[in-house]
Amino acid sequence: MRRVGFVVNPVAGMGGRVGLKGTDGKVEEARERGAEPRAPDRAREALDSLASHADEVELLAAGGGMGARVARAAGFDPEVVTDPPEETAADDTRTATETFAERDVDLVLFVGGDGTAVDVAETLTESDPSIPVLGVPAGVKIYSSVFAVSPRAAGRIAATFERTESREVNDIDEDEYRAGEVHTELKALVEVPVAEEVQSSKQLAGGTVETLAAGVVASVETGTTYVLGPGSTLGAIKQELGFEGTSLGVDVWRAGESGESGELLVLDGSADEIEAALGERNVVVVSPIGGQGFVFGRGNQQIAPAVLRRSEVEVVASRRKLDGIGVLRVDTGDPDLDDDLRGWRKVRTGRFERRMMKVV
Repeated sequence: MRRVGFVVNPVAGMGGRVGLKGTDGKVEEARERGAEPRAPDRAREALDSLASHADEVELLAAGGGMGARVARAAGFDPEVVTDPPEETAADDTRTATETFAERDVDLVLFVGGDGTAVDVAETLTESDPSIPVLGVPAGVKIYSSVFAVSPRAAGRIAATFERTESREVNDIDEDEYRAGEVHTELKALVEVPVAEEVQSSKQLAGGTVETLAAGVVASVETGTTYVLGPGSTLGAIKQELGFEGTSLGVDVWRAGESGESGELLVLDGSADEIEAALGERNVVVVSPIGGQGFVFGRGNQQIAPAVLRRSEVEVVASRRKLDGIGVLRVDTGDPDLDDDLRGWRKVRTGRFERRMMKVV
């Protein structure tokens, strides 16, 4: 019987859809902007998958919204090991993880982002570094290589893994991230289940994208609304369109009629602002994350399922980036939409050149 310690950061990812690029120190602001908790649904999806793939699981869970509540909803009868307050903090994650170590669990399955990964990893480094960890992705920024590519994959891996390997836990300063600066810092090395559906750490290296940007701009159609994602590749496209967009957020720009210049409708928008700016014809332009291949679900949660269902999708990337990826991935939070997005897709790599890539 596999013993799994389960802990949820209930506010992880709340800042993504409302354009805050993270939740550290921004929970109240996220709520004021209308953010809804994302982590509980992701946790439930992972536990449903765990239950369907495991013959027997003994689940130990943090109390309340940090694990026990969603575990019971998923049909488990967990051993509750902590009693956290309603308004939780990082110390509550650390306390739960330390207790899991004391109870000799076979795996710590956590739901959150890089900050939660750091809390779990640093605690295990001090208590029992031999215990493997696996993340259910729910945060805005996910730079660590300890997360499954989706909640369903996390449950499946937790139930079936046979061996582990050492992987990196990285984090960034969210205030710098919101200001457009990305500096990762290695926080810990932990054991992680070996599986194809464990994502790689994010690579920051880029390539020359001038001809690619020129190709996108040359294909712009009058009256069309363009939702432009984050990243340096999209930054080059925004400059080519004639405006200085946000490097780590999502902007909305509408092409003018014949002979007229375009109009910037939304700068660094939230999901609601982006959806409200959509027109009759909409195109979402995004570039995959280097090293991971995620097109949706990492760092661009503002491009919500409601926006994607009303839009065409164009993926752009340098050849160098695609060479280091292999496949593209999606994790929108809507499994049906993810299924719709999967399959072969043409990715623009230059002014005229495209490459076929599979979305998995």
